[in-house]
Formats: sequence, structure tokens, C-alpha cells
Amino acid sequence: MKRLQWPSWMPIDPYILLLLGTVGLAALLPAQGTGADVASGASTAAIAFLFFLYGARLSTREAVEGLRHWRLHGTVLACTFVVFPLLGLAARGLEPVLLTHNLYTGLLFLTLVPSTIQSSIAFTSMARGNVPAAICAGSFSSLAGIVVTPLLAAALLGGSGGGFSADSLVKIVLQLLVPFLAGQVLRRWIGGFITRHKKVLGYVDRGSILLVVYTAFSEGMVQGIWHQVSAVRLAGLLAVEGVLLAVMLTLTWYGAKALGFHREDRIAIQFAGSKKSLASGLPMASVLFGAHASLAVLPLMLFHQMQLMVCAVIAKRRAHDPGAATTPVPPVAASRIAVGTAPRSD
Repeated sequence: MKRLQWPSWMPIDPYILLLLGTVGLAALLPAQGTGADVASGASTAAIAFLFFLYGARLSTREAVEGLRHWRLHGTVLACTFVVFPLLGLAARGLEPVLLTHNLYTGLLFLTLVPSTIQSSIAFTSMARGNVPAAICAGSFSSLAGIVVTPLLAAALLGGSGGGFSADSLVKIVLQLLVPFLAGQVLRRWIGGFITRHKKVLGYVDRGSILLVVYTAFSEGMVQGIWHQVSAVRLAGLLAVEGVLLAVMLTLTWYGAKALGFHREDRIAIQFAGSKKSLASGLPMASVLFGAHASLAVLPLMLFHQMQLMVCAVIAKRRAHDPGAATTPVPPVAASRIAVGTAPRSD
């Protein structure tokens, strides 16, 4: 019997289904009392360990070598941390007609988080673009986001939605930056172990994020935050995010052309500059928003699946461009785009 597979042009990330299942579990059985304290402590430890692994995985040598292509990386960083936030601020006019205050806060937070790594690499490879540039661009964005995202949140979010404070800054430093730097320092001794066991540690990554989601949504249920969301508001949020993604995909493609980048670099810029990282954004939101994190991460979760589906279609079409015939697809990266699979939730 032939195995049924999802169409390659419409990847439904199985991890999104796990996230939705976790949300459902938090709705039915939210952590309360002592259980909430235990879940919160475990979530804090999971976030720290997650960023420790991020630091241990990042090759400092590759990052330094990638600086030679500084114009491309500067363009991606500008799209991620300048253009995206400006569009987020422009959407303020949609509140409260189309979006509630909390949903708008989540949308604005979405525009502040760093770009993805794995899915940017996968789609760039599929479209026969500059894969090494996509690797470095995603890594630089994730690294910069540890510092830039909290600073942007302090400037643009203020005290909204549970918001940003000096205490939040201390938590960011202790839970995100310190573990990341520790991972970088210890990479010399543990890098080989992490490489050999990257599949198992990948499950640890995802399990940590699921725990963060469960804790955040449990707090939201206990606080009664979900009564503020209606189907009409969710439909409005999806429409706004569709426009946001379309604008960024257009700006990154034609803007890169105007800046004189060739086709392979434009592909890397489009896929790295138009995405937002679920793996980085969820832990940051948990630290920044506390009990309000559930609504803050909802726009990011929806945008993540939307970007996968839309970029899969674009990557398939880019692969058949006339200029793509002479650009080989690296076999390792190409294997990530096999029919019936989706890029990792990063």
C-alpha cells in the first residue's frame, strides 16, 4: 500500500500539531497551585538549557568567516529588526477595531523576534540559493536577537501585556544570555558530543518548548485571558499576518534586487529576512510576559505555520527559474525538503 503524504507544496508541520495538543492539554488540565510552581520552575530550567544548547551548537569559526558577506547579513538583520518592527508599529491603527490590545501586543512582539535557521536553510536550498549565506544569516539573527529583541521590547512594548521591566532584563540575562555564553565557552569540549547526539538533543529542544507553551497557556487559563479572544478576532489576526508576510516577502525579494544582489543571494535574503523564529520567540515571550504569554505567542505560532506553507510554494517555483538550472542543491540540505516532510520548527 502506498503511504499517504502531505503535498510538498503545503507542509503541515507535525510539531505545530504537538503545540496545539499542548495548548489543548493546558486548556483542559492547567497547572495550578503547587503544580504551577513546579511547571514554572521546570520551564525556567528548560529555557536556560535550551539557550545553552544554542550557544554550544553555534560554530564561532563559521560565524566569523560569514562576516565576509556583511552586506547580505546586514540586509537580513535590517529586515528582521528594523523593517518588521516598523510594520508592527504601523499595525497599531488596527487596534481595537480589528485586534484586541493583547493580540496587537502579540503581533508587535512577533515582529521583534529573530529569524529562523533551519527552515531558512531548507527553503534556500530547495530554491537553489546561497545556502552558506542562509546558514550564517540565520545564526547571526538568532545571536543578535538575544540582545536586540529584549531591547526592542523595552522600547516598543513598555509595560503593555505584562511587559518589560528591569526585572525582565535581569531574567533575560540570566535565563538566555548567560546560558548561551556558557555554551559558547564550553563548545570546545562538548561540541563533538552535541554533534554526535544532535537528533536526541533535538527532541530535548522541542520538549523544552512544549513545556514552555504548557506553562504559559496554563497561566493564561488560570487568569481567564482566553475569554478575551473570539473567532472574529482570530480571523482578523490571520488576515493581518497574511498581509505582513506578503509585504515582507515582496520587500526582501525586490529590495535585494535594488541593492544589486544576484539571484542566489536574493533567495537567501528573502527566506531569512521574511521569517520569525518560533524556537527563540516562545522562551523569550515566557520571560517577558509571564501570565500574558499565551496571547503574546499566539500570533507567532500562527505566523510560523503560515510562513512554512507560503515559503514552500515560493521555493518550489524559484527552483524552476531559468537561472536556477546551473545552481546545484547541496545533497544534505536538499534531503530536508523531501516530499512529505517539513522544515524543523525553529
